Amino acid sequence: MFIVENFIIALVKLVDMGLSLYMWIIVARALISWVNPDPYNPIVQFLYRATEPAMAAVRRWLPLRGLGIDLSPLIIIAAIMFLQSFLLKSLLDLTTYLR
Repeated sequence: MFIVENFIIALVKLVDMGLSLYMWIIVARALISWVNPDPYNPIVQFLYRATEPAMAAVRRWLPLRGLGIDLSPLIIIAAIMFLQSFLLKSLLDLTTYLR
């Protein structure tokens, strides 16, 4: 059973790193939205391509579309923090029961 436990621990670490990286990409996207970035810059294009699917989905659910304030980065970051604190911790607690 220790193999399954180690696999789950490694999987949790990978997912945690991926969620943290995506959270920082969301923060970078929110920061560059405060200025007028060059749309042909490869970094700006990457940030938009990496974040727009998630942000567009959240924007569809938000009733605050017409106010001019985009709260989708905040909601996505909150969802990432929830996943890191609840789901990943629950998976780590599951490994203690596998012992």
